[in-house]
Amino acid sequence: MPLSTDDSVNKTADHIVKAMRGAFHTPETHRPAHAKGHLVRGTFTPSSEASKLSSAPHFKAGSTKILARFSSSTGLKDIPDTDANANPRGFAVRFLLSEDEHKHTDIVAHSTKFFPMCTGEGFLALLSALGNGTAGEFLGANPSAKAFVEDPKPSPESFATEVYYGVNAFKLVSADGKGAFVRYRILPALGLHTLSASDLKSKGPNYLFDELPQRLENGPVEFKLTAQVAKEGDVTDNATVHWPEDREIVELGTIKLDTFETTQQNEKDQKMIIFDPIPRVEGIEPSDDPLLDMRAAVYLISGKGRRAAKPDAGDVDHAAVA
Repeated sequence: MPLSTDDSVNKTADHIVKAMRGAFHTPETHRPAHAKGHLVRGTFTPSSEASKLSSAPHFKAGSTKILARFSSSTGLKDIPDTDANANPRGFAVRFLLSEDEHKHTDIVAHSTKFFPMCTGEGFLALLSALGNGTAGEFLGANPSAKAFVEDPKPSPESFATEVYYGVNAFKLVSADGKGAFVRYRILPALGLHTLSASDLKSKGPNYLFDELPQRLENGPVEFKLTAQVAKEGDVTDNATVHWPEDREIVELGTIKLDTFETTQQNEKDQKMIIFDPIPRVEGIEPSDDPLLDMRAAVYLISGKGRRAAKPDAGDVDHAAVA
């Protein structure tokens, strides 16, 4: 996973990482966004339709091992699961394409269809507005940021009962060279179940991260990986522009999670893993969305800092190590 070949992208990405860390006083040992999280393992089994749309290895194999991460928003590693600011929740999935896990491709999703800005520079401007007290003015001038902030984000009953949306568009390319632009949606087999404000009052500060391993003890958690397929003329280079809901939804396969990583392994793996918003695999191509290059640079800069950082005393808790 290399840095961008555009130095201006890397410079902006570095400023974004610093701004996010500053906003939450997040230490280098943790992610500056979605700092609270935990890893789970399982398998992905493709549908018969997947290989027709894409020649990607995980869409052709019988099954592929996966490493996934559920997380809560913000750079606060101890944010209570009951805090409204912990939404949207994150779900990143790594498809492990080799036994040594060095070859892989990722999907990074969160529990809202919205994203605040369509460029890294715009996102940095939003962070600046939040920091200098001009957020109201900024939201008034930027409808996409306003829509992201105002989108209802109820807390889920479980990570297993939430819907997760991919931010960017990608091009699935079949073995015969046909292409289709898609956006991923990850749908829970149990259906969408969220909590009311009154329901949250009875929940503990780590209810999501406490509930998931208990649920897995009773059997795997399943999701359907689906793709919303664009039609000709649909915008594919702007993450803030949605496609009409009447666009075809294709099922690509089943995500089955069965193992909640132990605390020790979780700490080790979360420090090292850097999810990549760009697929970098045969059969899946990035769109022309400029946010992809920027997001990848942000993740890499943040991840390299995390890998190099030495943990501080008291840094570890049961679900928050990133």
